[in-house]
Amino acid sequence: MSAALGWLGGEVLGGLRAVGVLALVLARTVLGLGRMERRELWRGLVQLGWGSIPLALVTGALTGATVVVQTGLYVQRFNARAVLGWAAGYAVLWEFGPLLLGLMMAARLGARNAAELATMQVGGQLEGLRGIGLDPFAVLVAPRVVAMVVSVASLAPLTFLVAVLFEAMAAYMTLELPLRVFFDNFGNLLSSADLLGGVLKTSAFGVAIALVSTGVGLRARGGARAVGQAAAGAVVWSCATIFLLDFLLTAAMTRWLG
Repeated sequence: MSAALGWLGGEVLGGLRAVGVLALVLARTVLGLGRMERRELWRGLVQLGWGSIPLALVTGALTGATVVVQTGLYVQRFNARAVLGWAAGYAVLWEFGPLLLGLMMAARLGARNAAELATMQVGGQLEGLRGIGLDPFAVLVAPRVVAMVVSVASLAPLTFLVAVLFEAMAAYMTLELPLRVFFDNFGNLLSSADLLGGVLKTSAFGVAIALVSTGVGLRARGGARAVGQAAAGAVVWSCATIFLLDFLLTAAMTRWLG
């Protein structure tokens, strides 16, 4: 019993410590926004945002096609062709689109951000910035966090658009559903609030990826092994946070926007 209580206490303390780290990263990032290095922000937008467009396009295409292909059997069985545009669009905008895009960005952006910050932390560059009177959060961390959040939020509408287009094509090729029927149903039963919900969820996932990967990277200690552990930890914890946020936000936004 004592061993079980000790393990439980250690897990609770670890969770509270992690929440404290995220709160500290968020607070110091907000404080550093006014002194944020603009060139670092632009570099982050180009590398993290523009560089992620191909991955976002592939994610949207595969998501849209997969949703229609996997539901095709049930659409035919229950004669639900007339509402396929709404069902497939709703699934992409509210669930599969934000979730899959968030997971892909966690693997790409989160791992990269954590590895780079861990390398600078282990190599002493961050301490060197403090030594010459510069705030690492204003110079490096705040621009990275803002760039990641803006990039993920901006990629969301593009991903959704590509996903819906591939849904319509997949429905036409596999179920012989005319494109006009698909888009009429999509436009009549879905509203701007549905798109807003998907963008809000994806933006929240972007904030989670930025804060978690930054916190993991800044806490790295050791040598090259610590860098690899930081990259892996950033992906794992970012994905776990995304799943938790997905559950909480879906329940909240269903009441707010639904």
